[in-house]
Amino acid sequence: MQAENGKRRAALWKRYLLGTLLIIVATASATSVAAFREIDKVVDALKDNSLDIDDELAEADAGKPQTIMLIGSDKRPNDPRSGVPNDGPRSDTIILVRLDPSKEATALMSLPRDLKVEIPGHGTDKLNAAYSYGGPKLALKTVKQLTGLRINHVVNVDFGGFRETVNEIGCVYMDVDRRYYNPGGDYAQINVKQGYDRLCGDSALNYVRFRHTDNDLVRSARQQEFLRQVKEQYGVAKLFEDRNELFRIFGDYTQSDIRTRKEVLRLAKLVVASASQPIREVHFEAEIGESFVTASDEKVRALAAQFLGVEDTEGPRGKPGRGGSGGKGRKKPPGNGGGEDSGPSLQPAAPLGQAQARKAKRAGFPVYYPSAVTSGSTFQDDPRVYNIRTPTGGRHRAYRMVLANGDIGEYYGIQGTTWTEPPILEEKFEKITMKGRTFEVHKDGDRIRLVAWRTPSGVYWVSNTLLQTLIRKQMLGIAASTRALRSTR
Repeated sequence: MQAENGKRRAALWKRYLLGTLLIIVATASATSVAAFREIDKVVDALKDNSLDIDDELAEADAGKPQTIMLIGSDKRPNDPRSGVPNDGPRSDTIILVRLDPSKEATALMSLPRDLKVEIPGHGTDKLNAAYSYGGPKLALKTVKQLTGLRINHVVNVDFGGFRETVNEIGCVYMDVDRRYYNPGGDYAQINVKQGYDRLCGDSALNYVRFRHTDNDLVRSARQQEFLRQVKEQYGVAKLFEDRNELFRIFGDYTQSDIRTRKEVLRLAKLVVASASQPIREVHFEAEIGESFVTASDEKVRALAAQFLGVEDTEGPRGKPGRGGSGGKGRKKPPGNGGGEDSGPSLQPAAPLGQAQARKAKRAGFPVYYPSAVTSGSTFQDDPRVYNIRTPTGGRHRAYRMVLANGDIGEYYGIQGTTWTEPPILEEKFEKITMKGRTFEVHKDGDRIRLVAWRTPSGVYWVSNTLLQTLIRKQMLGIAASTRALRSTR
């Protein structure tokens, strides 16, 4: 039973990817020459899987912002220890999306599946139990009662089409922070290696579904980063090319109240206006306990207001912790805003970094290594040396060094590759000169996501942890400390 449970439990952004692609494809349809014909394809794809929840939804006025609730559900085997009937599906994730072009961004807020809530008619339980008790409608009522938000549409997605969808759009390049490995047995076999690489169906599924040796905050951050890269790498034009196959996938794996031309057009117009705008994450601030994730009513309402205002949450994506359920992390000096003068210091690491570089020198191009790292962090295993396959079939040499920062999910890394134009570096960046070198600073809100630099031999970068807990001073300090070990090839 444990094995079956592990294999069938779906991860957050498998569903969110499908739901997001549904909206984007609708956008492509609305802007095509044969708009109504294409919109009818969207309607036809969804009409056999319509959700009867209209009485719980707020009607969306033309041209006004909309809030969409994305639900991902899975079926789980019976568990006699649970007070919740397991003969039906549970919601594996609930994500709220706010489309408001006037704010020049799209807001996302994930609600923890284990959040302690009051479910109408059923009392206190975990949020994901609402779906088991009463399907999408009760889940919707629970979220409305919890947040006080008016919700315009619900998209309920099964994860079965995830592999098909990722392969259909051409796979996704991801900056994988560490090796994700499970040999099999009680859980599905997984082996996704560290480093910037192309993830296709099975590998992408394993990456977003991984549920061992981390917690809900780390998994959420990993899945959010997957979505970010999908958005950056695939626009409307690409999805429009694949629209007919994507329509089929959506028809097979998606349920929604969106069923008419009017609804599709109103939503599509918002997505058209929002397509080029950035994503702003509202981090759900809560306490992770042994059984429940908890947050006060006041905190939830404050987060809801931030979501409506499409405001980024300052600071890291979450607090690091020891233990699978979160727990309490090791104490660190304060540094909540990414300021250059706060936070823990760096420690010398030149001999260890150089030893890592020697192991990676077979990459065939100069290997940069850090001579300073965050206090208490350690190199994890040997660096990976490999080839990156480009969309056109080319291959470029690459290496990845991984450092563990001491808490659950806290891994950062040093990446190098001869591929001089990887998609991850195509976003806007800030240029900084330090110690006679020029660095590209790529940000996510008020945090630095990565610091890159270029040489005649290739490009290199320092990647932050998934929770983005390394502050500006640390990221820039590590990047400036890097030294090159020349290849002997």
